[in-house]
Parts: sequence; C-alpha cells; structure tokens
Amino acid sequence: MRVTGRRPHTVRWDDVAGHRIRSLHTGGNRAGGHEVVVLPGLGALGYLTDTLEGCGAWADSFLLDVPGFGHRPPRACPARIPALADAVSAWLAAVPRGPVVLVGHSTGAQVALRVAADHPDRVRTLVLMGPTFPPALRRASGLLRALPRTLVHESAGELGVTVPYYVRAGMRDLLRYVRSALHDSPERTISRVTCPTLVLRGRHDALAPGEWALRLAATAPRGRSMTVPGAHNFPYLHGGLTAALIAEAARYR
Repeated sequence: MRVTGRRPHTVRWDDVAGHRIRSLHTGGNRAGGHEVVVLPGLGALGYLTDTLEGCGAWADSFLLDVPGFGHRPPRACPARIPALADAVSAWLAAVPRGPVVLVGHSTGAQVALRVAADHPDRVRTLVLMGPTFPPALRRASGLLRALPRTLVHESAGELGVTVPYYVRAGMRDLLRYVRSALHDSPERTISRVTCPTLVLRGRHDALAPGEWALRLAATAPRGRSMTVPGAHNFPYLHGGLTAALIAEAARYR
C-alpha cells in the first residue's frame, strides 16, 4: 500500500459509555476501507499528528485523546492502564464500522495490547511502537539508566508538542499513569493476541530495547519486529515512514 500526501485532521467528540471521548480525525468516511486508531504515550497527542495525517492519506484515521490530557476535565477515564483499555474498548465498540488497525505508542502500546487481547473481534492488526516497559526497566535504577541514553537522541522540538499535555495533566496523574504502566506485564498479555502484530522501535530507544521488541514479536502468534531511525519518539521526526509501515502492516494477513 503506497502512502502519498497528508490529510489535515479535525477534532471530534463521541459519547461512549457515559463519557465524552475526544479524538483527532482525518481521512473521511471511506466505505469498505481501513480504519486506523492510534493511542498516544502518556496522553500527549502532539508528536503523533504527522503519523495520523499520513495514515489519513489511505485510511479513516483517529488519534484518541485518552485519558483526556488534551482538554479540560472531566476526562474520559482515569490515567491507569486498565481504565484506559476499558475506555478504548468501549470506543471501538461504538464508533468504527468494524475491526481496526490499532496502533499504540509507548504506554499507549501497553493499552493497545490489552485491548487486542481482550477484544480480538475489534482489532484486525496490531502495531506496537516503542512498547514500554521491559522487566529490567520496571525498577527505578533501570529506568533512570535508560532515560538519559534515550533522551540524548530525542529532538528538542518534542517539548513543544508534549509538555502542554503534561502540564494540563498535572504531576499527580502523570505519576499515576507511569506507576500503572510499570506494574503492567506486556510480555504476558501479548501471548493472548491473535491478530498479526508489528513491533516497531527506534534505533536509539533504550526504553524499548531491541531484545525486548524481539521478545514481544516472538511471543505474538503472528508477530514481526522492525528497528527504524530515531529514538523512543521516532514518529515525531519520521511520521511519513511510520504511516507507511502502518499501511504495510494493515495489508499483512
């Protein structure tokens, strides 16, 4: 599948299970076509808009604002992995026309994993980008060693498209989100995934090291792993490439 051009996004709101869930949407309602749903890491959407708009060139595409750091409260759900997975699952049951290509980055990959494992009828293809956290990084010592090795390769421009979300979230909810992610076990969840799975990681990403990506891909029944240019937030600088790889994964059966 060839990806050409970008489709600017719009903002939409959906009433789902008693909550309003905001998303960025692009691509139009294409009858019979693919639908892509992207879940951000730590609730920051800004660094993923290029990827979203690249996907919009070939698919009806959504970037979900969960838990809701992109707007004022009330939020769609608490900032914890299980609650996020429940909110995304409810949205998938209510909004898309059928099974989707589900894409998660960083902690969003952990959420996407749970959704795909618990609701295989709603996910046709799973793409995990920079999935966190391998067991060695679930301890403070390991995490503090990995962070500097990754951050040195990130772009300073990311601050402008992530920090506003973190400020709106507040330190308490951010820490709750991180703690929840550190207590999660993706390596167990992925064994229950039945759809084709692509694991992507940046070459300089110490938060999602190569052996971790390979382990996850090997555990998935139909898993593949690829290393791409960049570090943890590689979609920020490589949105076009990321969208193209998602398109490739969508046609892999």
